[in-house]
Amino acid sequence: MNNLEVLKTDLARRFQVDSYGFSSAFGDNTLVVPKEDLVAVLRHLKDSQAFDFLMDVCGADYPSREKRFDVVYHLFNSKTAKRLRIKVQLSEGEAVDTATTVWKGADWFEREAYDMFGILFRGHPNLRKILTHHQFVGHPLRKDYEADRQQSCTVTLPIHFDNEPGSPGDVLNDRYIPLNIGPSHPAMHGTLRVMAELDGETIVRAACEIGYLHRCFEKMAETHPYNQVIPYTDRLNYCSAPMNNIGYCKAVERLLGVTIPPKAQAMRVVLAELSRIIDHIIAVGTGGVDLGALTAFFHLLTYREKVYNLFEKLCGSRLTVAMTRVGGMANDPPEGWFNEVLDFCKEMRGAVDEISALMLDNKIFIKRTRGVLPVSAHEAVQWGYTGPLLRASGVGLDLRKTDPYYGYDQLDFDVPVGTAGDIYDRYVCRIEEMRQSIRIVEQVCKNVPSGDYTIRDKGIVLPEKKDVYGNIEGLMNHFMLVIKGLRPPVGEVYDATEAANGELGFYLVSDGSANPYRLKVRPPCFAIYQSFPHVVKGGMLADAIATVASMNVIAGELDR
Repeated sequence: MNNLEVLKTDLARRFQVDSYGFSSAFGDNTLVVPKEDLVAVLRHLKDSQAFDFLMDVCGADYPSREKRFDVVYHLFNSKTAKRLRIKVQLSEGEAVDTATTVWKGADWFEREAYDMFGILFRGHPNLRKILTHHQFVGHPLRKDYEADRQQSCTVTLPIHFDNEPGSPGDVLNDRYIPLNIGPSHPAMHGTLRVMAELDGETIVRAACEIGYLHRCFEKMAETHPYNQVIPYTDRLNYCSAPMNNIGYCKAVERLLGVTIPPKAQAMRVVLAELSRIIDHIIAVGTGGVDLGALTAFFHLLTYREKVYNLFEKLCGSRLTVAMTRVGGMANDPPEGWFNEVLDFCKEMRGAVDEISALMLDNKIFIKRTRGVLPVSAHEAVQWGYTGPLLRASGVGLDLRKTDPYYGYDQLDFDVPVGTAGDIYDRYVCRIEEMRQSIRIVEQVCKNVPSGDYTIRDKGIVLPEKKDVYGNIEGLMNHFMLVIKGLRPPVGEVYDATEAANGELGFYLVSDGSANPYRLKVRPPCFAIYQSFPHVVKGGMLADAIATVASMNVIAGELDR
């Protein structure tokens, strides 16, 4: 039996599956369930260990349907890399039970679906806006909301807290000191607001306010052709922009059913691993600054600039590169580029040793991080942690190993795994991952496949300029593809890559037109940061600053 048949047989033992919908397309299995059965089905799949991760919850709007909204849940099995999409269809004003009783990590994802679409989650303790401001009227990802209708915020909300059992909610306690940390605070990097109640320097409770950098990337994606979405993906995690390009293009290519050439795969791996290195440089360097270790930041930024020099030689841009294309890459690397990358790897290997000595062997750094506010493996999975933070908690999940792509299964590298899940282990994992990325880049650069850097499908890839200017066929091909646009078949996919912060997922729905009908981003730090108030509760104020630094919250992907 295939996976879908096994799932159907299993569910039939406990549920009346005659009303369920089972389907498989583009390699994804989808299950449509009645809203009354949702939570019971989720709990069964979790308790039976069929799926231990809830990766994402999102909405989709189909205004011409009687059941207007899809509420979409993406589940993942960390042992087998199997995925399952579960859908519930709701009419306007209908509610579905909250999944926070099964996975804590459903919290912010459900709030986002409520904010963007107005979808109601019965029993959610804090069903309030999360990305748009409190004065915002309407739900911006509904199809009837105009993309250019902007709304300004004129009043700041006072300090407020989430509702929890035994908690007074927004009511402040006279015994404690209320404190705003950010957004105008260097440790919050200008885009995060943390509200806390303090007993001396101990945090009694905390809450996060996000959305300061929200641009509604997903709405912009719906109003632009597929290839024009690529520069917008750069602005998600701008500390490792090429990884966003790669993840998005990989999802579109899966929907198209195309495989990019080996040389393009190799180029993407090199770009991704260089991006992982410079992303970890930011995480480790700015984390050091937030703890008072300024030297580490200046030292590491030197090497980030060296990678920017490599990007600039490759495509002319440094921070936001837009180098990836649906079907491959934008162009061939210049002659000798791979050798320059190898030279950088030699330098970077020594730099990683130096930063390890500067930080991990520093007594002050150790005392500020080791044993501080640890997160257990069970808690990390409950919240939906992925990437270095999940591995620091002792769960060795890495999509490059668990569900390999672009030839990662042919490369020799290790996955660093921590034990304590504390701040120290998070930095150790990131620093060791830099070493492993260097190993990967060196292997690829020494064995770059020959061949083309892109597929040559006239319905997907623009012709080269010499053909556009040199013959009528190339000119017409260019004209038709620009005017008509790239048009994937009708359908939907969820595709994920191992980005620097964890699983970067794209849920892409196509209606056959030139623009994505729905593009949902599953940003790694969104699931991670929602746990912050719970992680820091009972800790010291200074430890909370160290914690948010170790989480590497990138506002571009957090707020989108």
